[in-house]
Amino acid sequence: MIPNVLTVAGSDSGGGAGIQADLKTMLALGVHGMSVVTAVTAQNSLGVQGAWELPVEAVRAQYRSVVDDIGVQAVKTGMLASAELVEAVAELLAGTGAPAVVDPVGVSKHGDSLLAASALDSVRTKLLPVATVATPNLDEVAQLTGVRVESEEQLRRAAAAVLAYGPRWVLIKGGHLPGDAVDLLTDGSEEHWLRAPRHDNRHTHGTGCTLASAIASQLAKGRSVPEAVTAAKEYVTGAVAAGFALGGGIGPVDHGWRFRAGS
Repeated sequence: MIPNVLTVAGSDSGGGAGIQADLKTMLALGVHGMSVVTAVTAQNSLGVQGAWELPVEAVRAQYRSVVDDIGVQAVKTGMLASAELVEAVAELLAGTGAPAVVDPVGVSKHGDSLLAASALDSVRTKLLPVATVATPNLDEVAQLTGVRVESEEQLRRAAAAVLAYGPRWVLIKGGHLPGDAVDLLTDGSEEHWLRAPRHDNRHTHGTGCTLASAIASQLAKGRSVPEAVTAAKEYVTGAVAAGFALGGGIGPVDHGWRFRAGS
């Protein structure tokens, strides 16, 4: 059977991030992708021109519809926008019994806010405690914990600050640091440092969504967290290297790079 993976996130009308990036990633990695739309954005390569969150009852109904009939082997969360949505999704995840990858989306690639300030405490106290893996970037770490990372050595401190909120594992993404793209995966006892060369390519829109979806896809296949994250990092590194020039601004990563490489 092909594993089923569910993304709970916002829609990106430009197709580079959010639900669209998640479903492309899942297809590329051989799982069946399903979606719960939490918000609709007007978005392109230049930025986010508008965002409208869906009512909690619409999000809950989508989730129950999919999980109760089809079932899921892993869930990934992205843009949740408000405290009410964060708390509703956290409650749903807690009752599902599948691995949950939480990408605590706060700001878009273009610097547009995608999470209300009032929702931060709900992310800390409700969402992170039900996460199998949390995948914050350095801006999100600062937003959630107040810890600011300026060097690779400080990634451990950031990881400890996020783990204090209760996720089983945390992947601190160090892509905003200079030098190689270095991430730290830890559960507080074991550490895995993941390194990849930095590619001179501005088309990196949707990187975080893609990575979290790739991790969820690998977990759904039965891989351990370290195995899933390692495989996901390899996929994303290839997608960043390929890039996808789209529009006049920052294009997305190339979710289909392996298909094109083999053609």
